[in-house]
Amino acid sequence: MASRKSPLFDTATTVGKIMSFLGVSALCGLLAAGLVFPLAATGGAAATAGSDLLEEIPAELSEEPLSTPTRVFASDGETLIATFYEENRQPVDYDEISQYMKDAIVAIEDERFYEHGGVDARGTARALVHNLTRSTQQGASTLTMQYVNNVLNNAAIVRGEGRVLFSGINDKTYADKLREMKLAVAVEQEMTKDEILEGYLNIVLLGGQTYGVEAAAQYYWGIPASELNLQQAATLAGMVQSPNYFNPEYNPENSTWRRNVVLDNMLSLGYITEEEHREAREAELGVDPHPQPHGCAQASFANYFCDFVQRQVLSNEAFGEDEEARKTMLYRGGLDIVTTLDADTQRAAEDEVMATVPPGDDSGAVASIISVEPNTGNIVAMAQSTEYDPDRSFADGATTLNMNVGPEFGGGPNALPVGSTLKPFVAAAWVEQGGSMNDIVDATGSEFEQGDWVDASCLPGGGFRLGVEADSEEGDMWSVENVGENMNRRMSIDYGLYNSVNTATLATAFDMDMCDITDLTDRLDIVRASDGEGMNPSQPSFTVGGTELAPLTLASAYTVFANDGVQCEERVFLEITDWQGNSYPVPEEDCSEKLDADVVAQVNDTLVNIAERSPTNNSPFPAGNPPFPMLGKTGTSGENSHTWFAGSTKGLTSVAQIGRLEDIQSLNERRIGNQGPFEWFYGSSMAQPMWYEYIEKVGRNYDTGDFRESPNSEFDNRRESYPRSGALPGGRNGGSSNNSNNSGNNDSSDEDDNNDDDD
Repeated sequence: MASRKSPLFDTATTVGKIMSFLGVSALCGLLAAGLVFPLAATGGAAATAGSDLLEEIPAELSEEPLSTPTRVFASDGETLIATFYEENRQPVDYDEISQYMKDAIVAIEDERFYEHGGVDARGTARALVHNLTRSTQQGASTLTMQYVNNVLNNAAIVRGEGRVLFSGINDKTYADKLREMKLAVAVEQEMTKDEILEGYLNIVLLGGQTYGVEAAAQYYWGIPASELNLQQAATLAGMVQSPNYFNPEYNPENSTWRRNVVLDNMLSLGYITEEEHREAREAELGVDPHPQPHGCAQASFANYFCDFVQRQVLSNEAFGEDEEARKTMLYRGGLDIVTTLDADTQRAAEDEVMATVPPGDDSGAVASIISVEPNTGNIVAMAQSTEYDPDRSFADGATTLNMNVGPEFGGGPNALPVGSTLKPFVAAAWVEQGGSMNDIVDATGSEFEQGDWVDASCLPGGGFRLGVEADSEEGDMWSVENVGENMNRRMSIDYGLYNSVNTATLATAFDMDMCDITDLTDRLDIVRASDGEGMNPSQPSFTVGGTELAPLTLASAYTVFANDGVQCEERVFLEITDWQGNSYPVPEEDCSEKLDADVVAQVNDTLVNIAERSPTNNSPFPAGNPPFPMLGKTGTSGENSHTWFAGSTKGLTSVAQIGRLEDIQSLNERRIGNQGPFEWFYGSSMAQPMWYEYIEKVGRNYDTGDFRESPNSEFDNRRESYPRSGALPGGRNGGSSNNSNNSGNNDSSDEDDNNDDDD
């Protein structure tokens, strides 16, 4: 290793000249004779030189908070999700440390600790004689000097300066040693011996990433530091000289020998009796490792939520000016982060997705569920049916990609087509502009000619021509198909949404200003997962689901249906403190009205009927008899590769999704988990039943009240005798869509699972 040049030994400085004049040996002689500390013991030129030298050295110990683990908790503040650390340390008070431990460390590292003032002149003289007469080197660091050394190292690392001092005496320059000595004297004048010993025992390295006696006691024996017995304390004290060489877990013979040296010293100094000494030497090490897992891969549960929290911290300026500073805060700042996650809800979500689509399923499908509280924006569950493991492949059922969020927070590169789950927002825009869910639209058209004009007041020219790209004279014909028979006809907007009729949704959109729709979706922060951009009014395929969203985006948007038009910003933090009791700001609840409550009530009437009157055959409750009020909408991508159910109770909005994570391939005719194969794989096939099973388990833990009623009483009771679409081959109602359109996005269509069930 290249030697470091200290400015104290630069011969261009006054001090450097003094050092050159005195010579290193003379300096060592001064130190050994006690002529440097205290300076009052010296006189003449040597004292003056020593005084000048010491004036060049900082007199105050530059401290930073001790590096301690960050812990992430569920919303109850007690259920631990994960721990992050570079140094596993659990600071404790002096009286929480076994007396054996205190005596052992003094006996082996600094037997005159209670007699000197920071620098031990006798020890320094002994080391000098040894170093001058033998080929090996011996140090003379007191416990106070070692404490100073550790504090300086910790401060340098926290500030990003790297490790500036080293435990080995051969790594230190004389300037390093002088600085330690001066600072040790200063520390002794400011701190009591007990405080110094407490600080030292909390900061010292005791093997691997384990620092301090509390973390070490917990790791090696699973007990607190206050319960360390004699032989355990002697083992830890013996490790200080070389934490790896004397590690009791990996080098038990070395550790036993060193432990016995400590016990011998304790006996000779009168800390223990002959009997205690004999029994301790004969005892086994008894190591029973209790590793402290850390990082999201080792989280106890909610691994993907853990990853989301980690990325939130690393992207938030409140935790540091840049990502490196934020990472230091996360891994060394000793934060206690209380999140919005509800532990019971999360476990129910994990159980449900794993039971529906096991990890590594041959179909390539993955199930996911995310839940948000409508009245707070709190994310309470985030689950998917894969194992969070960076060392295994997706083929083994493992990935670190988070299906529930966008790429900026760990989502995959392949976005998830949302199908018909966006159709309710088209209906809401219609009602917001003065229309009614009872209004009739002409849904006969399934082919749209090149050049048809579509109003879009926010675009240059006030609109665009369908099928004509901005940079060309010609475009492709755009065609869509409906699910079921007899759907290409005139119908109410309500009927079209209830039966998920593509041509009805497009007719609604083309009968209004497209920018009224995108104004609404922009208000609700509905953005594409692929690039974070909002819906493009010149690409109308998004109205029937021809776009890709993160499930969290969709869940947040659907909260307006449960919360009377009010949307709250998603939240993940409830409280953040550090180990010293300092609090950090967390986002407050931020809710605002995005839609008029009466508009929402009209659309809800349709969504309630979809969720409550049309459960699938394997629902946990019969059709028309839900355990509490609910609303929702199914969705299926054009390729039948991704299927959805987005829905809500009054107190919990949840999005369930089943689809392929790695590529877009049809899931038709495939067995998924223990279900299928399905001739046509739709949102009502598995995503909707999974949502029902999940919400039946957790729904009662949240508000299960009624939704706001529509102000139009005639509207409220219009659907007692809906005509249903005809059955398709195989007893299923379904269809497909043509994927050619002016935007290049995938069109979507949905299906009826049976005569009582929509997609």
